[in-house]
Amino acid sequence: MRKLLLVFASVCSLMAVAQQERSNWQTVLQETMSIEDVEGNLAEDTYDYLERMAEHPLELNHATREQLEQLPFLSAQQVMDIQEYLDRYGPMRSMGELRMIRSLDYPQLSLLPYFTYVGDQQDTIRFPKWKNVARYGKHKLTATVRIPFYERKGDRQGYLGSPYRHSLRYEFTYGDFVRLGLSGFQDAGEPFLANRNRWGYDTYTYSFQINKLGPLQTAVVGKYKLSAGMGLVLNNSFSLGKLMALQNMGRTPRQIRPHNTRSVADYFQGVASTVSLSKKISLTAFLSYRPLDATLNNDSSVRTVVTTGYHRTETEMGKKHNTYRTSAGGTLMYRESGFHIGANLVRTHQDRELIPDSSVRYKRYYPKGNDFLNASADYGYTSHLLSFSGETAVDGNGHLATINALSISPYSTVRLMALQRFYSYRYTSLHAHSFSEGGRVQNESGVYVGGSWQATRRLLLSAYADFAYFPWLRYRVSAASTGQDYLAEATYKMNSHWILKGRYRLHRKEQDDSLKSGLMRLHEHRSRLSLSYSDDDRLASRTQIDFAVTEGTRTDRGCMLSQQIDWRHDWLQLGGMAGWFETDSYASRVYVYERQFPGDFSFPVYFGRGMRLSLWARAGIANAWQLNVRLGYTHYYDRESVGSGLQETGGSSMTDMDLQLHYKF
Repeated sequence: MRKLLLVFASVCSLMAVAQQERSNWQTVLQETMSIEDVEGNLAEDTYDYLERMAEHPLELNHATREQLEQLPFLSAQQVMDIQEYLDRYGPMRSMGELRMIRSLDYPQLSLLPYFTYVGDQQDTIRFPKWKNVARYGKHKLTATVRIPFYERKGDRQGYLGSPYRHSLRYEFTYGDFVRLGLSGFQDAGEPFLANRNRWGYDTYTYSFQINKLGPLQTAVVGKYKLSAGMGLVLNNSFSLGKLMALQNMGRTPRQIRPHNTRSVADYFQGVASTVSLSKKISLTAFLSYRPLDATLNNDSSVRTVVTTGYHRTETEMGKKHNTYRTSAGGTLMYRESGFHIGANLVRTHQDRELIPDSSVRYKRYYPKGNDFLNASADYGYTSHLLSFSGETAVDGNGHLATINALSISPYSTVRLMALQRFYSYRYTSLHAHSFSEGGRVQNESGVYVGGSWQATRRLLLSAYADFAYFPWLRYRVSAASTGQDYLAEATYKMNSHWILKGRYRLHRKEQDDSLKSGLMRLHEHRSRLSLSYSDDDRLASRTQIDFAVTEGTRTDRGCMLSQQIDWRHDWLQLGGMAGWFETDSYASRVYVYERQFPGDFSFPVYFGRGMRLSLWARAGIANAWQLNVRLGYTHYYDRESVGSGLQETGGSSMTDMDLQLHYKF
């Protein structure tokens, strides 16, 4: 029986490899994202996190539970099922054996080949000798530049630097044990080797990480990301929205990882480590001291922490590193037989007092002061039938936040989930990010229910409904308000070449009526239909149409039709995207994924009437070199200039070129 399973698994493995060759995980990712995810603060960090995991995939046969839990699209039950399969049948011989694990459905089976692999069947893997690390480690140098073929108003007068966006990255790795990284980033318009950037780039990231050194699970020195529990106290590492929650059943990855992106919104700077005190108990501790951009009040206190990272003008440069923040804390975790319980503590001090603008009523309960304290307990239990997880937190003033999720799988083809959260409008945390409708771990309570059903071997159905209540004022909402979010999605594998996918989303929310006092109900309808093709060899194609309708004081409509094609042959890859869009306003905006370079992030949002064209090429040269080229062109039919303020261009078209060069040695 085992031999028959392996023969079947080998055939499935070849199919999985072919799928991996003809597609890319970025396309799979964008299918799980909404407008809110694309425009969120952690979108770039989420992309970078998955990209790093794709570059350094896990070896399945020797992956620990903690390593498998770093894969954000796996539920706690699926992690447990993979480990139990390995314990029962021994090491996997091919990736196709994953199809023998019944809890893994189409999304997980599509993504796993990008982030895991089956390697040599070794008995043990130990931390290498340092001389071997220095001798056999791998180096990678990456240079990227964006050249605009247009001129912004700020390029003529206003911006302090050149119109070119560029970056330089160096990375040293030895397997999964050692990583050293140093990167410099420059946005268009920022000064280079001038003004307050006399050391060159506007933003630098640096980190040194080691893993699996005896009881030391991981340690990072430099800039890093950190998450614990379900994000009520600590999470600046990873975030995907409500559709991904159906795949991972509400689980938040616990991890320490290097910070690699140009984003300045959320990161720590200092040292962090996780140590195994025993087989059941682990301890995570961190210490951070970092600068922040800020707008100051007249008394030199901080009015607003600025997270854009732009330093193109004298005004923006004047906000750079205006305050410093010290953070320290840790997590103590106990695990046994599917059960876990943890305690989390974070203390933060800011050298300048945080005093938001009290004249704006919705900011009345925003964080204020110099010192902040948050503590929480997170807990959970996982079995083959159900999984439960939650976290309950308090801030330094005793205000409460809690989130709890329950998922069950009554049949191998059915997965159901319910999630409840309550975030007091007085609860504050500087490092929290968790499941929410309003985008903040504050001023929200709600219930989310969802499920997926593998109706047939070819058809997967998914749906969710989310109900939220906001007891205090919010931006553009001057009273208590509600929100509702519904989504239904179907994926149909027509045959080995064609996949048809459809999605509909209804988002209901309330905001102030500009024409009369009181709240008005906004209805946002979004739908997507896509047809994907691959010939299991060189060619992949995706045709997609998106619709958006918003109903409020008026009805706005938008749509976008796009076509993407990828082709590869040996050392050369070519691709392109063509799209036509027409929307009545920004409210009915649309977006579509566009192939990006490694280390870059972009999910462009389009509104108005126009077209978008993009061509890209990737060429491998002598094994060590790789050249990427991308040419983008956007033309608008409804305007004579693009952008506003210093970003305004003098024409209705924008053309830019991206160049990237990799060197591995």
